[in-house]
Amino acid sequence: MNIQYSRIPIETRVARTFDEVVMAMTLRGVTYLGEQNAPYTEEYDGNDLVAASHLVAWQGREPVGVLRLRWFAEFAKVERAAVLPAFRKIGVMRTLMADAMKYCARRGYRKLLGHAQIERLPYWRSHGFEVRHGRPQFSFSDYQYVEILKILERPSDVIDMDAPPLVLIRPDGDWDRPGAFDLSTSRDIRPANQPIRVA
Repeated sequence: MNIQYSRIPIETRVARTFDEVVMAMTLRGVTYLGEQNAPYTEEYDGNDLVAASHLVAWQGREPVGVLRLRWFAEFAKVERAAVLPAFRKIGVMRTLMADAMKYCARRGYRKLLGHAQIERLPYWRSHGFEVRHGRPQFSFSDYQYVEILKILERPSDVIDMDAPPLVLIRPDGDWDRPGAFDLSTSRDIRPANQPIRVA
């Protein structure tokens, strides 16, 4: 079957279910383990389930790209970006990066840090990243890197502690749609002293 991939819109979503996280890990495995022969323990480094989010790019019903964001106190860090080979020339990574920056800014982050392979600097600069001056070059996993930084604009609808309470408990990254707790507000409120019945 011949599919015109470039005509199918790209959509990015935060991986929230176990199945979606497995998709993210699989997409990365194709690139880093399969193509670059990265050791398993270097690719799956113990940071995937702790203070991290995975954005998955979709074309229709097909997951085609991924990147990981890790959350620190004063900055977010973009990592582990990968796109399946058949989808690399149609803007999947550009969409993932743009959406990652919006997502970080919406969460209130002003700085997005990355580690860029030296030969990939023109790509990162096309997204507005700059090399962090005064920081040394370094190497790992057979490549030479520099630290890069993007300063993010604070959006007017940033998710901070003054956001409406129900917005703060909606699924991460899906703050503009009512969640399960929004729907619960249509039920009657229990009196304060009434015991909770257990069936």
